[in-house]
This record gives sequence, structure tokens and C-alpha cells, in this order.
Amino acid sequence: MLNYKGYNATMATSNPTKVSFKAQMLLAREDAIIQSVNRLLAEKGFEAMTVDEVAADVGIAKASLYKHFPSKEDLAGAAMVSVMRRAQAFLDALPAQASAMEKLRSVVQWTLGLKLAGEMPSLPSQNSKLRTTLMGNKDYMDGLMDVSDRLGAWIEVAQAQGALNPKFPPIAVLYTLYARACDPVLEFLKMGELYSNDEIIALVLDTCFDGLSARGR
Repeated sequence: MLNYKGYNATMATSNPTKVSFKAQMLLAREDAIIQSVNRLLAEKGFEAMTVDEVAADVGIAKASLYKHFPSKEDLAGAAMVSVMRRAQAFLDALPAQASAMEKLRSVVQWTLGLKLAGEMPSLPSQNSKLRTTLMGNKDYMDGLMDVSDRLGAWIEVAQAQGALNPKFPPIAVLYTLYARACDPVLEFLKMGELYSNDEIIALVLDTCFDGLSARGR
């Protein structure tokens, strides 16, 4: 197995009948903020997005927004937690009888669909302050490790079954699959207006898993 350190996230639950109206309104506002951040990060990226934009988009004062999320980095972290939870839910819903390779292809297909729909946050990989914030976000790290553990296990099974090239280190395959979440090829093909979204996803999916070499060389 890939040597990932596992985390067991403990999600606190409460009786919804005991949640005050004020608390419900605060949760609804946080959801609205996260949805706005997710969309703006997908459209503009982290560097171009501003806190003022988020506040204006949600329709609240910037001071009110800071009561929920004290920094731009925290906003991005909340958006990534939301994406990780969606990913975990998607993995949970995959058919148990599906093969490891089928599950991997389904995950990448789902990721490409999110990106084309403008629902995949775009974050810089070299921003040290953002990286520190994400690394310190327990919910995000719990989700990341859980998803990585599951994908890593499927990668190793698929390699053992001969469905994936065993010469590649599993960690390299994992990062290659994660990279599809920020693949610019999708936008390039969409701008060309030659293919539908489904056709674009199929093309990128095939190049990801089948490569570019001619078969039977």
C-alpha cells in the first residue's frame, strides 16, 4: 500500500431541532460564501480573486465576511474542504462491484466534469502562505488523505491486474490523476468550439489513461 498517514475525521453532529434560527442563518451565509468563493476561484484563480468581490457577490459587508473567514487563504481553504467532501461522497457512491480501473476512470471523469462546469477551484501551487493555511486545515487534510488513500489503493490493484502500467510509481500515477483538476487542455479545447463537453472529457480521459503512443507499435 502507498505509505499515507491516515486520518480519522470526527464530524460533530447535532440535533437540528436544537439549532437556533440565528445559527441556521450563519450556516446558510457560510454556505453562500463558500459557493461564491468556489465559483470565483474557478473563474479567476486565487491571485485575481479579492475579498471585496466575495463580499459583494454574497451581498454582505467585508467586515461580516471576516467574522466567518479571517483571510483570503481561509476562504480558499473552505472552498477546498467543500470540494474534498464532494469527492468523498462521490467515492462513497461508486459501485462496489466496479473494478479498480473503472473507479479511477470514473473519478477522473467526474473531476473533468466539475472543471468544465466551473466548479473546481483554481489555486496556485507556489503560494507558501496558502499552502501553510491548507496544511493547517484539519478538515482539508483529513479529506485529502482519505481520498489519496482510496485512490492509491485502487492504483495499486489496477497495476497488479495489468490495467495500469506497473513501471510507474503509484505516487506518480496519483499526482497525474490529481493534475487533471487543473488541466488547461479542457479550456483550450472548449475555446476551439469544435467539441461538446462530453467529447472533451472523453478525449482528455483517453489521453490520460491510454497515452498518446500508437497502439500495437
